Amino acid sequence: MPAVYTNRRAHFEYELLERYEAGVSLTGSEVKSIRAGGVDFRDAFARLVGSNLELEGLYIPEYTQATYNNHTPRRTRRLLMHRQELEKIRRALTQKGLTLVPTQLYLKGGRFKIELAIGRGKKLYDKRRAESDKQARREIREAR
Repeated sequence: MPAVYTNRRAHFEYELLERYEAGVSLTGSEVKSIRAGGVDFRDAFARLVGSNLELEGLYIPEYTQATYNNHTPRRTRRLLMHRQELEKIRRALTQKGLTLVPTQLYLKGGRFKIELAIGRGKKLYDKRRAESDKQARREIREAR
């Protein structure tokens, strides 16, 4: 069982500016399914709806051992944060081009937490530069 699920695509697609930790409201079958493995961040994003923060598009597969009360894999999940942090996020998201991206899902003190980052979408040339820097670091490491 991996203790941490990482959204590796977020680091490639976005320039991550500020990070926050939030609790996730999950059902019992979702918790067991996460522990069994298979979380997918592909289409996941967070948004403010009124005074609540919601996580959309996170794929948690159905738990095979669950009965009739199994969960919907891509349902909207409520995120739990302090009001002051929600206000900081609300102010940051009013700026053009910023979005709230989930970067990690992990277990902390027996509860699942999600790390959210405020991100600005990278342009194609930024992605190319990041990829060339990564390639250069890899070549230097291999040359040693």
